[in-house]
Parts: sequence; structure tokens; C-alpha cells
Amino acid sequence: MTDSPEIAEARSEVERRRSRLMGTAHELQARLSPGTLAKGAWQGAKEKGADLAEDAVDAVRARPYAATGVVAAITMFLAREPLMDLAGRLVDGAKGKSKKQRKSPQKKKTETAE
Repeated sequence: MTDSPEIAEARSEVERRRSRLMGTAHELQARLSPGTLAKGAWQGAKEKGADLAEDAVDAVRARPYAATGVVAAITMFLAREPLMDLAGRLVDGAKGKSKKQRKSPQKKKTETAE
């Protein structure tokens, strides 16, 4: 049983299209693999990070005093507990020294009076 030329041509067309479809399916499978998706996401994140860093550098160059103030405020906020402890110790130390200084001259006066 021989096929007519139209049927043979249709079969070859079907085979060509099937082959093309399988190639497309393999390409999609490669594009949608977890490794490829992760690599693409990582590359995108690196590009966004580089753009953000470049914008930040430009902003700091445009307003260095404002940037310094912001950094100082953030630093003080993050270090607020140690700074408050230090301030408390300094105040306590200053109070202690002033009390000692006041007591010392009085003792000498009483000692010399006797």
C-alpha cells in the first residue's frame, strides 16, 4: 500500500512539526530548570544591587553633609544603650569627684583649726 503524494507530504510535515515542537519543549525545559532560574534571579539581584549602590554613591556625593548626618544618627540609634551607659558613668563620676573635692577642703580646715 503506497501513500499518495499528499499523504506522504502531510506525514513529513507532521514529522517536521513534531521535531520542532520537541525542540521547543527541550528549550523550555532548559530555561525553566531550577538552576537556570536561580542563576537568572542571582544575576538580576546583582544588577539591582549594583544600580542601588551607584545611586547611593551619587546621592552621597551630591549631599555629603546630609549623608554624614544620617550615618551619625543611625550609628547613635544602634549604639544607644552603650552610649547611655557611658553618659551615666560620666555623670556619676562627675558627681563623685565634686563631692570628694568639697569634703577635702573642709577636713583640712578642721584639722588646722585644732
